[in-house]
Amino acid sequence: MDLTSSAGGGDPRQIEETKPLLGGDVSAPEGTKMGAVPCRRALLLCNGMRYKLLQEGDIQVCVIRHPRTFLSKILTSKFLRRWEPHHLTLADNSLASATPTGYMENSVSYSAIEDVQLLSWENAPKYCLQLTIPGGTVLLQAANSYLRDQWFHSLQWKKKIYKYKKVLSNPSRWEVVLKEIRTLVDMALTSPLQDDSINQAPLEIVSKLLSENTNLTTQEHENIIVAIAPLLENNHPPPDLCEFFCKHCRERPRSMVVIEVFTPVVQRILKHNMDFGKCPRLRLFTQEYILALNELNAGMEVVKKFIQSMHGPTGHCPHPRVLPNLVAVCLAAIYSCYEEFINSRDNSPSLKEIRNGCQQPCDRKPTLPLRLLHPSPDLVSQEATLSEARLKSVVVASSEIHVEVERTSTAKPALTASAGNDSEPNLIDCLMVSPACSTMSIELGPQADRTLGCYVEILKLLSDYDDWRPSLASLLQPIPFPKEALAHEKFTKELKYVIQRFAEDPRQEVHSCLLSVRAGKDGWFQLYSPGGVACDDDGELFASMVHILMGSCYKTKKFLLSLAENKLGPCMLLALRGNQTMVEILCLMLEYNIIDNNDTQLQIISTLESTDVGKRMYEQLCDRQRELKELQRKGGPTRLTLPSKSTDADLARLLSSGSFGNLENLSLAFTNVTSACAEHLIKLPSLKQLNLWSTQFGDAGLRLLSEHLTMLQVLNLCETPVTDAGLLALSSMKSLCSLNMNSTKLSADTYEDLKAKLPNLKEVDVRYTEAW
Repeated sequence: MDLTSSAGGGDPRQIEETKPLLGGDVSAPEGTKMGAVPCRRALLLCNGMRYKLLQEGDIQVCVIRHPRTFLSKILTSKFLRRWEPHHLTLADNSLASATPTGYMENSVSYSAIEDVQLLSWENAPKYCLQLTIPGGTVLLQAANSYLRDQWFHSLQWKKKIYKYKKVLSNPSRWEVVLKEIRTLVDMALTSPLQDDSINQAPLEIVSKLLSENTNLTTQEHENIIVAIAPLLENNHPPPDLCEFFCKHCRERPRSMVVIEVFTPVVQRILKHNMDFGKCPRLRLFTQEYILALNELNAGMEVVKKFIQSMHGPTGHCPHPRVLPNLVAVCLAAIYSCYEEFINSRDNSPSLKEIRNGCQQPCDRKPTLPLRLLHPSPDLVSQEATLSEARLKSVVVASSEIHVEVERTSTAKPALTASAGNDSEPNLIDCLMVSPACSTMSIELGPQADRTLGCYVEILKLLSDYDDWRPSLASLLQPIPFPKEALAHEKFTKELKYVIQRFAEDPRQEVHSCLLSVRAGKDGWFQLYSPGGVACDDDGELFASMVHILMGSCYKTKKFLLSLAENKLGPCMLLALRGNQTMVEILCLMLEYNIIDNNDTQLQIISTLESTDVGKRMYEQLCDRQRELKELQRKGGPTRLTLPSKSTDADLARLLSSGSFGNLENLSLAFTNVTSACAEHLIKLPSLKQLNLWSTQFGDAGLRLLSEHLTMLQVLNLCETPVTDAGLLALSSMKSLCSLNMNSTKLSADTYEDLKAKLPNLKEVDVRYTEAW
């Protein structure tokens, strides 16, 4: 047949594609077959055309075998050719038809294709493509020139990628491999095909090459990374390549490759990634990259400059995905620091187990079928009364984490309500069991400690940007950290800076995120309140949070009611110490009739009158409401519960502020009082019930009480440092009918002596003592 080449000179990119791979010789295509003259390559790249990579499509097919006889020459002439319509698929290793019949009964392997050319001839259909195969030629006819060119470049690409996969699967000389990788990268960068797979295919080839050859030197690693760097500027690395990058960051954090090559890659990930869940190794690579920056001499200064570069020089970050991606990386990194403790707590599979296949359920420890209990000091003070059922509880240890669990639930409904109406307890409740039981022995290793410090510092840096702060507060509103982190003093102390930034921000969308997302779920407001697991400042942060919330739209009866129900103790403690915001809160509670219980109202009044600022504001309130004056004339309260964390000075200040001659029930549970407060307790003539659970009240105070409070009926000394020397003095308190000496240094002889000398003693708790 007569074949003529198309007009135009040779394409340098097409010539480059015909170079041998790994130095091997590729035989030149045979001369003009079937009487064809040399064909001409089209210069399609000169006009800057771009094409999408074809995976399949409809096209006309004609196969011409080499003519061997005069009859075969006649049958293969251009006037007698037969064209067949086929739907061809460009698979990874061959060209196949959806209907394997006729010319395409067998697929055409890319390795069998010797050459791909664009052809045109006189007095014949246009838009043809010629594939040279052993023993013949395959002609493909498209509908138009654009579609023909698209088929041409797609076939060229599939053919070359197939060859590179085979050649790089069995490397011998790595200097030659490196050269071929550079050629592969150049081919991808100069290809007229515009498709995500064009750049991903070379990356996947290199990724597989690295995963199968783990004995490379560090220099060879870096050379390969530099070679593929141009492809990474506009493409995410595949998962296996991310794993290789992570290893390089861990082993050589000070390498210049980390700064020069990985930095633009990580920047692109943070700017354009939409979901780390679909490719978690991208997140892991970003995490390891930041840790590598932290290992440099400048340390956090380099990380800070990186965060600044991600935000940009303007006041508003132009990339909306940067902050969520950074927060996701920080949360995952912080979670990994406590993974060992989390696994020991709930027997959940670790990340390594998930990757390698989780162990069988029968190999796991059974979980405790017990509900966590958050005791209320006020309710604990009623525990020993004869009219109520006992609440049996034990302390169990789960690895390093000690929690109190409920064995029986026969207490009054009010106690059940405090635990969440029999629902699963919230996060803060699980941690705030009691000061003696909620301690968590968490000591991180050196690497985990550095990781924690780095990523908490990043959260602090993020909170310094005004435009990022609303979104950051929203992302952190449902507390996303494990409870092991919240019980770790170092973590909560460092994170406190972020919460302070939220509390100082005047925008409602920022400081409103300090509250819980819904009823029954605690937020940062509860976590950093006095008595919370993260409070280490005697409530200063809590006061600032209440101040900003009250100054916003939260100065309502509903907000005051929530404070009265959940945070009345901390509010009174801070007011007792002269905090003006809390004094205002207590006055508003009285003014809006938030408190219904007369004893609680009288305790609030006594708290206000214990300081100068409180006394002045209370007098102004009384001038407006005569009912408060009448309430105060009736005498002091009969019941009083001192807030947790209160000290001897707080108790003295409160008892000196008003009349407590009617006080019968006093709870000092979980406070910081000592034996020194006994001097004030003996001045309460009507006192019948005293709760000293988990305080530092010792033998000296116990001896003083036994001399003056002879009418005391109920005494709770659970988890106090009292010994036999002080407990023997209780033998003079003949009115005692309930005595709790759980977890004290009581001996069996002293216990027998007390039973003999206290005839009215009907209820005794001596568990976890020698007398048990």
